[in-house]
Amino acid sequence: MALMPKRVKYRKNQRGKMKGNATRGNFVAFGDFGLQALTSTWITGRQIEAGRVAATHYLKRVGKIYIRIFPHQSVSSKPLETRMGKGKGEVDHWVARVKPGTVLYEIGGVPEDVAKQALVRVCHKMPIRCRFVTRRHSIG
Repeated sequence: MALMPKRVKYRKNQRGKMKGNATRGNFVAFGDFGLQALTSTWITGRQIEAGRVAATHYLKRVGKIYIRIFPHQSVSSKPLETRMGKGKGEVDHWVARVKPGTVLYEIGGVPEDVAKQALVRVCHKMPIRCRFVTRRHSIG
């Protein structure tokens, strides 16, 4: 099942700009290791699901996977061979806006080498460059 919101206020929205770096969701909060985006892009619901499946398959249901992004933005497209005009196209798919620094996935409950291999497999499914990050433990 593709990731998409249950209900939205407005069905179709504009593309907008993605300037700057992520100020929220830019550190490992739930697991011990994470996958951090290095460039900005839209990531579709299918790509998010493909990453989840790749990590789950590698971990063999050991540990916990946290998905930190969700596709809230709708992307519309007009049918092929349609003339100009006649309004905006129907919603085609849903995407998550990702800025540099956003943590996409987190993994907890497994050793570092296993988590790294699982997140490398997830990274191959993503349309952007990513890096492996670890949790910043507080001193005390």
